[in-house]
Amino acid sequence: MAHLRSVLSPVLPDASSPAVALLLHGFGSHERDLPGLARWLPTGLPWASLRAPLDMGYGGAAWFPLSPDGGMDQAAIDEATDAVWAWVDAHVADDARIVPVGFSQGGLMALQLLRTRPERVLAPVVLAGFVPVDPQPADDALAASRPAVFWGRGDADPVIWPDAVARTREFLARHATVDAHVYPGLGHSICEEEMEDVRAFLEARLPG
Repeated sequence: MAHLRSVLSPVLPDASSPAVALLLHGFGSHERDLPGLARWLPTGLPWASLRAPLDMGYGGAAWFPLSPDGGMDQAAIDEATDAVWAWVDAHVADDARIVPVGFSQGGLMALQLLRTRPERVLAPVVLAGFVPVDPQPADDALAASRPAVFWGRGDADPVIWPDAVARTREFLARHATVDAHVYPGLGHSICEEEMEDVRAFLEARLPG
């Protein structure tokens, strides 16, 4: 199993931290891409920005390979999910909840954490993210509990395939209480308006 590298916040998680945010970058990026989003997190929330396990060269990384037609290998997704949970088990207190904030492929990973160990996950944030085709172990439990999920995307995003958007919309409608936002003119990116919405979403749902 891969051992993930990380960048940690100045406020380090400890035994008193009820929640820890995990920043999960997109395909071909790295662990130093998303820490700029931390200023929109609730004050005092510890965070860690993880580097995906698949080395793409030129300083970039990915959580799993992607084919040109959008095909995904579920076994590779499972391996990356296991690697994130191994990092969490090694670095985060057992009773702390994880708040995953993921962009693009990292948004898929944020939902993977929810779909595998929902008891550890709180208020996942999915930015231009999507879900894979295969069902996941906790999907039935999620359909019953319908946890809060933030899903933001731009209506001018040329990267996420329309079928992936439709699949994600259908999944969230059945398995979550979704706070969905579509930002006019936004491509495959994140805007300040979106992050202000993320801030409000998290402040309403995180303890304290």
